[in-house]
Amino acid sequence: MHLPPGAPFGVPTPAPTATAVPDPTTTTLAVLLIGPAGAGKTSVAKYWADHRRVPTAHVSLDDVREWVRSGFADPQSGWNDHSEAQYRLARRTCGFAARNFLANGISCILDDAVFPDRPVVGLGGWKRHVGPGLLPVVLLPGLDIVLERNAERSGNRRLTDEEVARIHGRMAGWYGSGLPIIDNSQLDVPGTARVLDEVLARAIASPPNW
Repeated sequence: MHLPPGAPFGVPTPAPTATAVPDPTTTTLAVLLIGPAGAGKTSVAKYWADHRRVPTAHVSLDDVREWVRSGFADPQSGWNDHSEAQYRLARRTCGFAARNFLANGISCILDDAVFPDRPVVGLGGWKRHVGPGLLPVVLLPGLDIVLERNAERSGNRRLTDEEVARIHGRMAGWYGSGLPIIDNSQLDVPGTARVLDEVLARAIASPPNW
């Protein structure tokens, strides 16, 4: 699949002359899947990890945050110093876990709703904790798709439509960032995982400067 510069993944265009590209399915990788609530990050990350040809772990920041039971700072109740501290702790925990997996030859895919307009809790922290080889990829379907998927959630994972729209709008800031973006509006989970492998093959061949 060939894409013009700056175009989102998920919409194929005619392919250029075939050239050898690295096989991301047999390479030890650390991947950060970014996107709004309802983008399908966790489903895609789990599927991708399940179908790799080398040992691969999936680490979800939301799952790790919810290890805190009593005293859990739910961001839905408002973002404050307490919720930010727990987020930072969860991110460090995920980062250290990823480092340990990588040190033992196990790939790792992490998922998190990283905002482009909040560098204090953004990519810099993930790179610091996981390492410079981290490959970030943005998963950003259309707003209607995100709203539909969010409506199927339950518990504190489900957000209001207004909050979903606000988050989705902020995520649009990744356009022009230089990070690869997959528009999975018309893709199922296996299809998105296949496109993710194509994106990663390009990233391995030409490491991003972020």
